[in-house]
Amino acid sequence: MDTKEDEESRVMSPTELQLHDSVSVRTGTLWTAVAHIITGVIGAGVLSLAWAMAELGWIAGPAAMIAFAGVTLLSAFLLSDCYRYPDSENGPIRLNSYSQAVKLYLGKKNQIVCGVFVYITLVGCGVAYTIVTATCLRAIMRSNCYHREGHTATCSFGDKNNYFMLLFGLLQIFMSQIPNFHNMLWLSLVAAIMSFAYSSIGLGLAFGKIIEKRQIEGSLKGSPADNIGSKVWLVFQALGNIAFSYPFSTILLEIQNRTHWDPHQRRSKR
Repeated sequence: MDTKEDEESRVMSPTELQLHDSVSVRTGTLWTAVAHIITGVIGAGVLSLAWAMAELGWIAGPAAMIAFAGVTLLSAFLLSDCYRYPDSENGPIRLNSYSQAVKLYLGKKNQIVCGVFVYITLVGCGVAYTIVTATCLRAIMRSNCYHREGHTATCSFGDKNNYFMLLFGLLQIFMSQIPNFHNMLWLSLVAAIMSFAYSSIGLGLAFGKIIEKRQIEGSLKGSPADNIGSKVWLVFQALGNIAFSYPFSTILLEIQNRTHWDPHQRRSKR
């Protein structure tokens, strides 16, 4: 084996890990970790689950949700076991990120490959959040228009969708310049409360429709489409929306690394 290739693919030594680990300051608590977990599990992607279920139907829809939930649960267990080194529960070295965990267990080359996929995922989440935010703002304006002018009014704001996305992007650029933005406790609490709020609103609207029509609508095969191509496109879009609703495993190691509270250490003291 080439010496240069071996040097590039080698894993991090415990000394390097311990030095890198000692630099990280953990100020999070159990409650901030719970808030981050709630925000990650109940993300904005849940707002599109109703549409995804309508497109997939009562058979493929729940099956897809259970499948993605199982993958997320398995990923969470695997990442939790990789967080400490060399022992998964009592290892003295804590890994600061998913990238560092990959470099430790699989080497630098695999770290680069996994890093590319992680950044693609983050970019995809950013694009999805931008589109969802613009769509929600347009829906709010349309709802206000209907309440103000009646349901027979022509309330179309499709031409403003690009402006909403541009405004949201500019706001994100401004917010990203705030120092120590990830250490704001109130921000985590507000995000967790908002997650519960819009989930509860969605459930309330769904139950309201069921009570109003006195039946549960939908079909086993999902909503019909004009042709097979359109149906295939809508099915893949629905699967993408469901996958977007499970971003928890992507941020799991970061949540663990920011938390000062450690259940393993607490159990060992008893």
